[in-house]
Amino acid sequence: MPSYYSQHGGFIFAMAITHYMYLMTNPPTIDRKIRVHYTKSESVDHVSQLEHELAREALRYHGIEDKMEISSMADLPSGTGLGSSSCYLVALLMGLHHYRRNFVTLQQLAEQACDIELRILGKGIGKQDQYMAAYGGLSRLDIAKDGTVTVRPVETSISAISELIANTHLYYTGFRRDTTEMLADQDCAMKASVPRVRGVVEDSLSRIKDLGYRIYEAIVEEDFDRWGQLTHEHWMLKKQLSTKVSMAKIDQIYEEVRAKHHVLGGKIVGAGGGGFLLLYCNKNHRQLETFMAGQGMPRLHYAVDPEGCKVIASFASHRVLAADFGPKGRLA
Repeated sequence: MPSYYSQHGGFIFAMAITHYMYLMTNPPTIDRKIRVHYTKSESVDHVSQLEHELAREALRYHGIEDKMEISSMADLPSGTGLGSSSCYLVALLMGLHHYRRNFVTLQQLAEQACDIELRILGKGIGKQDQYMAAYGGLSRLDIAKDGTVTVRPVETSISAISELIANTHLYYTGFRRDTTEMLADQDCAMKASVPRVRGVVEDSLSRIKDLGYRIYEAIVEEDFDRWGQLTHEHWMLKKQLSTKVSMAKIDQIYEEVRAKHHVLGGKIVGAGGGGFLLLYCNKNHRQLETFMAGQGMPRLHYAVDPEGCKVIASFASHRVLAADFGPKGRLA
């Protein structure tokens, strides 16, 4: 969050996974309405009338006041700590750039999303989700005190990544929450002028950042059991940030899997409070999956997506392809 990195700088080590947010943009042929379809549908005459704040501000950012239709769908539910809001915004900005035939770098794309969420909408969140949605991959993000983000891809072998993913389980808890609400206590504490109020949260965040460097080293050195143990340290520190980070049921399950199911460590992904529970288990995977299924928490299977945000279809490009290729699919 800016309230932390503006004083101490920030460090993020994260992974983009192969579950997606899909956005489609298309200007209506006849009328000048703006239509946005998500869990509800809106049809308005002007962009200012939209209730969907991300769609509204993305359109404003591009100077589009009317005559646009936007539809979205996602592999996973929102409010689960996997960055769905930022994925929506980054994808929409990319789609609008493509529609307007504007070239945009991934750095620019991520910063535009950050500007909308942090400055324009005033959300008390960080900058990692926007950058991971734009860049993808297994990435290291270094955040300077002025908010400048440097992205560095982490190169590891395919076999090492496969081992890491096989041992790093994700389980859906069934609980959903609002990220901004979850981070409000931390953000308020960091902005407090009284050192006593700020102290515990500031110290915990600094220790989490330092732990991030150790986690990064463990992954680069392919010491994945060490990574699993460090996630436990991370979770213990994270729970000191706010009483909202965890809940009794999750704490009970976590202690049981550590005691009985070869789990070396784990944590709630994202801001906490629900969403997905990450557990590192280096053997007897089926036993753990069976136990977690019995708790009503299915395992989410995934891989690393190396690319991040991308345009996967364009009517304009389809017309070009139709002109460039002959009847047998050969280049004309």
